[in-house]
Amino acid sequence: MMMTCHVKPGSSENRIEWLSDTECKVWLTAAPEKGKANKALIDMLAKDMGVAKSLIEIKYGKTAKVKTIEITT
Repeated sequence: MMMTCHVKPGSSENRIEWLSDTECKVWLTAAPEKGKANKALIDMLAKDMGVAKSLIEIKYGKTAKVKTIEITT
């Protein structure tokens, strides 16, 4: 499954808002440096969706605020 995430790193809280089945907004307290925000994003999505972190991959937008995520099942 492919999905789009709008990420806001450096926020005051960690939160996910689902806009649809394949689109979400994610607020992260992690800083956007050295992959910290990307790791935090994968951790949050895995916990929220109930899947293993190893099944989630950032396909496009590793350095952008809008990311395309692939979740394999």
